[in-house]
Amino acid sequence: MSDLTRKRKKAARRAVSISRVMALTFLGIILFGAALLNLPAASRDGRPAGAMVSLFTATSATCVTGLTLADTWTQWSGFGQTVILLMIQIGGLGFMSAASLAYFSLRRKVSIQQQMVMAEAIGVQNMGDVVIHQKRLLIRAFAVEGAGAALLTARFLAEYPLPQAVKLGIFHAVSAFCNAGFDILGFRAPGGSLITYREDPAVCLILAMLVILGGLGFLVWDEVLRERHPSKWSVYTRLVLITSGILLAAGMAATCLLEWNNPATLGPMPAGKKLLAGFFQSVTLRTAGFAALDQGSLTPAGKGLSLFLMLIGGSSGSTAGGLKTVTSVVLAMFVWSRMRGRRTVSVFHRTISDDHVMNALQIFILMITLAFFSAIVISGTSPLDFTDALFESVSAIGTVGLTAGGTARMSPAAKILIMLLMYFGRVGVLTISMGFLKKKPAGEKYRYANTELLIG
Repeated sequence: MSDLTRKRKKAARRAVSISRVMALTFLGIILFGAALLNLPAASRDGRPAGAMVSLFTATSATCVTGLTLADTWTQWSGFGQTVILLMIQIGGLGFMSAASLAYFSLRRKVSIQQQMVMAEAIGVQNMGDVVIHQKRLLIRAFAVEGAGAALLTARFLAEYPLPQAVKLGIFHAVSAFCNAGFDILGFRAPGGSLITYREDPAVCLILAMLVILGGLGFLVWDEVLRERHPSKWSVYTRLVLITSGILLAAGMAATCLLEWNNPATLGPMPAGKKLLAGFFQSVTLRTAGFAALDQGSLTPAGKGLSLFLMLIGGSSGSTAGGLKTVTSVVLAMFVWSRMRGRRTVSVFHRTISDDHVMNALQIFILMITLAFFSAIVISGTSPLDFTDALFESVSAIGTVGLTAGGTARMSPAAKILIMLLMYFGRVGVLTISMGFLKKKPAGEKYRYANTELLIG
């Protein structure tokens, strides 16, 4: 066996080991959080919330989704809300970011293995700079969350006393930046999310900016701040920014077009407020999960648009979930290239490797298959029609958190399935497949003879 082959096998085993660590640690955080939420002190009425509600909430918070079985303000005490907020922060920034914060605070040396896990968690290719990158990520993330919390606190001070305004500002800033979609506004309208603030430009725009920044990804921030001229940005950064801008603008335009005269959503609003609500809906569908419109009252075409945007999600290495923006672009370019008779995929005078294209196809097929068949199971076991069941399953696997009103009506089996989808969506279908499903590459040792098939 050559040295090159040994190195490749060692790297493959290392990647699988790191993936398993990430997947299992997220699972451990979920179970620990569920145990805390099931304590009597975590509930507002002083009674245990129950295993299903606690586990579902812990999964949703750690996977920064936002689907809930009970209103966060009504169900959970201050202690319970603090536990949820911590799980959102850990899940949004990544468990390794939270662990590294403790290492940095205690001035402990980060081992090589821990650096490898950090690199995998934040998507950094060069392991030599991973500690520096991790420190930058934490500093900038807390700076953005702090600025957002200050702005929201200033806005809420107009309505609430200082302690409550600070609490509302911090909770919603962290939830928005981490693309979690949890809110504690149930004292205004239980389960209403942001509907009571959908015509408030300050609240909607501050939250929208936090969601967008969280969904772009650390690598994009770092490069934009380091290289001020767009010509020096990498292909990945340019694709993320262009695709995100197009999706936000197109999502807003399509939402306004489809819902403009819907009396249950945009219909009763003045034109300016309709545009604001349409913009916020376009933002929140990209895995944020704050509801400024009643998702169950959307037109059928509006729900179809929502499914499309929820499936795409945010960008890799960010707090967002979904298929990811660049993954979607790679798939679109692959189809376009094949339609033109080209065997390679290229963008900005660069060729995208076949491995990247195959990974994109793998993730896409797995997500679509899981979402579709999960919707069949949900609609077959719960009093939901297929469209609403598909809305729930896509929202879960895309870690969006929006609901058409079906979450609380699902059967216990369907709720467990939704939890699994949230876990898959956050940890990553590809990460799980690498960590647990990848076997020895037997296919590389030999090949069968080719065969001819009729395709299409």
